[in-house]
Amino acid sequence: MMMMMKNIRIGYSSPVETGIMEDLGISMEAVSAHQFFFSFSQYSVFGSILTVGAMVGAILTGMISDFIGRKRAKLGHEKEFEAALKCLRGKDADISEEAADIRVGVGLMLLQQLGGDSPLQFYASSIFEEAGMSSTLGLQASAIVQIPAAVLSLILMDISCRRPLLLVSSSVMCFSCLLIGFAFCLKELSQLKALTPILALTGALLYGTVYIIGMGGIPWTIMSEIFPINVKAQAGSLVTLVGWSMSWFTSYCFDFMMEWSSAGTFFVFAAVSGITVLFVAKLAPETKGRSLEEIQASLSSIL
Repeated sequence: MMMMMKNIRIGYSSPVETGIMEDLGISMEAVSAHQFFFSFSQYSVFGSILTVGAMVGAILTGMISDFIGRKRAKLGHEKEFEAALKCLRGKDADISEEAADIRVGVGLMLLQQLGGDSPLQFYASSIFEEAGMSSTLGLQASAIVQIPAAVLSLILMDISCRRPLLLVSSSVMCFSCLLIGFAFCLKELSQLKALTPILALTGALLYGTVYIIGMGGIPWTIMSEIFPINVKAQAGSLVTLVGWSMSWFTSYCFDFMMEWSSAGTFFVFAAVSGITVLFVAKLAPETKGRSLEEIQASLSSIL
C-alpha cells in the first residue's frame, strides 16, 4: 500500500503489482490475446478496486440532497444545477458564487486525476519494464527524487502563490508525458531504441516531482479555501467523490490503454495536462492571502 503527503492515496503500489500478477498467473507472454486481455482486466480490477471504498466514503460524508444538486454541475446541466441550489438555499438566494466555487473545485479534481498520476504511481514497474529498464532502479530513483520534492512543496506553498505553482506543475507534467510518449515512439526505431529507457525515466522523475509540488496538493488546498463554511462539508464531499472516481477510472483503464498504444497513452495524459494549464490560467482563482469574499468576487467575475 502507499500513502502520499497532502492527500491520502490508497491503492496497490508498484512493487505489489508484480506479486499480484504472479498470484493471478498474469504474464506478458500470455499464450493468446484473449488470455492476455482477460488477465490484465483481472489486474485492472485489483489495481483500482480500493478506490471504490473511498468513493463511497466521499458520498456518505455529505448530505445526499446537496450532493444531487452539485452533481448537476459535473454533468453539464447548468439550469438544473442552479435550480437545485436555489431549491436548497431558497428561491431568492444568490447562488452564483456557490456555483462558481463548485465548478472550479470539480474541474481541478477532474483534471488532477485524468492527468495520469494514479497510473504512473500504481503501474510504475510495468512502465519502466516496458521502456526496457530495470523496474527496481526506476522505483529507487523515483523514491529518492520524490522525498526532497515533498519537502520542497511544503516550503513553496508557504512562500509562493497557488496559481503559479499550478501553472508550472501542469506545464511540466505536460512536457513529461510528451517525453515519455516520445520515448516509446523511439522504441520502434532500432537506431534510437537505446534512448527509450533514459527518456522514460527522465519523464517519470520530472512528472513525479512537479506533481508533488503543484497538482498533487494544491487543488485540495484551494478546495478548502474557496467554499463557504455552510457548504464546505457537502461541496467537499462532491469534489472528493469526483477525485476518487477519476482515480478509479484511470487506474482501471491504464492497462487497456497501454495495450492499445504505449506512446498514445502518454500523449493523452499530455493533452489533459495541457488542458489543465488553460483551465488554471483562465478559471482558477488565486487564494493565498485573500479573504473568502475576495476569492468569491474574483470567481464570479470569471465565471
